[in-house]
Amino acid sequence: TTVEAYVPVAGRAIQGATSHHLGQNFGKMFDINYQDEKGESQTVWQTSWGLTTRTIGVMIMVHGDDTGLVLPPKIAPLQAVIVPIVSKKHPLENFSEYCGGILKSLQDKDIRCKLDDRSIYNPGWKYAHWEQKGVPIRIEVGPRDLENKQVRLVVRFSGEKIDVGVDDLADTIAKKLDEVQQGMFAKALQFRDDHLVKVTEWKDFVPNLELHNLVLTPWCGGEHQDWEEWVKNKSREESLESRGEAGEDDRTATSVAAKTLCIPFDQPELPEGTKCIASGLPATCWVMWGRSY
Repeated sequence: TTVEAYVPVAGRAIQGATSHHLGQNFGKMFDINYQDEKGESQTVWQTSWGLTTRTIGVMIMVHGDDTGLVLPPKIAPLQAVIVPIVSKKHPLENFSEYCGGILKSLQDKDIRCKLDDRSIYNPGWKYAHWEQKGVPIRIEVGPRDLENKQVRLVVRFSGEKIDVGVDDLADTIAKKLDEVQQGMFAKALQFRDDHLVKVTEWKDFVPNLELHNLVLTPWCGGEHQDWEEWVKNKSREESLESRGEAGEDDRTATSVAAKTLCIPFDQPELPEGTKCIASGLPATCWVMWGRSY
């Protein structure tokens, strides 16, 4: 089985995780045995499960923007950062007690947060720094906020800015982090769904790849690897032709050729008599194609 992620900015899929039923091949090869309930020696059956640091890179590519990282709150090392707006007229000492109280209230709520009290950088520099780092919420504290016993929240994901009373701050941020988590997932899911199309005729296949789409097509089955290779070669040929390009390096990591990504567990209805998009043989399932890393 495989879990395929979709990278919106590139219109490509990338494998996020896999599992494999290895059978007894490696058990026999390396003489790995166990004793069964009858006391007899048996060769082990093995599986392989892979979920690696690649998923971090996938997360960055799916959610990041031109400013930098956009981190989901549940995995962000810092969920919120407090930035006092200091100046010659309003030095850091004026904010220390107020910001320290905010920091403690958030930590008591198990919110991973930090007070950026570095004196060598101005507030604007800090804003850009923490936006690039992808911290979900920035908490700005200026002189007026001290007077009004409030702060300004800036949400990295949406750019939303809201003024919140300091007494309700911890609960508000906890709720806002949940909203951001759900919003980021919903946005990525919607973008993927908007770029997942069904195609039943070859003439529509490559044009949809060029639109950065994932393509579901009727397929004659995994045993027909020769037709899978045909799709790969034909899609590369037609894509290059449509772009006016002569060819591509065989070593490229970003080929324009399509490849099978998976046979989805949730299969759309396959009407009787449906033909495979490549071979014209009777289709047995829907398969997902796309360009990939």
